[in-house]
Amino acid sequence: MVVDIVGVPMDFGQGRRGVDMGPSAIRYAGLREGVTAIGHTIHESGNVEVPIPEMCRSDDPKLRNLDCVVPVARDLMARTAEVVGEGHFPIVLGGDHSLSLGSVRGAARHKRLGLIWVDAHADFNTDETTHSGNIHGMPLAALAGLGHERLVGLGEKVPEFGSLAAVEPSHIVIVGARDLDPGEKDNLRRLGVRVFSMHEIDSYGINTVMQQAIDIASRGTDGIYLSFDMDSIDPLYAPGVGTPVQGGLTYREAHLIAEMLAETSKIVGIDVVEVNPILDERNRTAELAVEIILSALGKRVW
Repeated sequence: MVVDIVGVPMDFGQGRRGVDMGPSAIRYAGLREGVTAIGHTIHESGNVEVPIPEMCRSDDPKLRNLDCVVPVARDLMARTAEVVGEGHFPIVLGGDHSLSLGSVRGAARHKRLGLIWVDAHADFNTDETTHSGNIHGMPLAALAGLGHERLVGLGEKVPEFGSLAAVEPSHIVIVGARDLDPGEKDNLRRLGVRVFSMHEIDSYGINTVMQQAIDIASRGTDGIYLSFDMDSIDPLYAPGVGTPVQGGLTYREAHLIAEMLAETSKIVGIDVVEVNPILDERNRTAELAVEIILSALGKRVW
């Protein structure tokens, strides 16, 4: 398999600086060497161009840095669409989670996608429900067709079937949620998105949860896209993230998610986001990000 690595050094979608250095940290942690070692061919696509912070002022407190987030997402959409169109496998390195506005929509140009969103947060706010105005809390809602028109469509025209949703809500699964806003909960219930919180993972085990998640995301789709926020993992194992929340996935649970997806042979692309080297300990979180990517690409202990 040919693997295309695309970096998105952007932190405009959130309020804390530092995740723009995530792509460099993950590359430095040995991503290229690891992917090559398990038999895949690497194509390094470099980074999507991101403007400097001083160019990203926004007058709308409900959509902070909108005028910079959208162009970056559009460029990434085109890049990811090209990668998938060539039959390659995109690995998109973040950067904050707003980048998935572009990566998932780009992949969805060629495939009817199921989407597994591994995250402590649902990222299902809109400009009407957000408390912070941070766009990294909105991308999944926009991908499901809900929210501000510039985020939902990224400037694309409404297709004949009348929806700009990149992924049908019935094909979206959130895994590992433990910090949801009231408005997000209402949005999720209204659109029918399946959410597996940490309560369900504790109650039933990650194996059972992932079996159900894979079934939902693969039913009637051409493949599964994995968008993996490193803050889904407990800060004990992944301290270097933008918005840490206690009580997350364990080291082994995170790996099993990736391993089970690899076993399906249905995974068509990966985002790994929110690595913040400023907050990390000797690049531990970036190293774990590499391990998870390799597990998703088929690496096994035995």
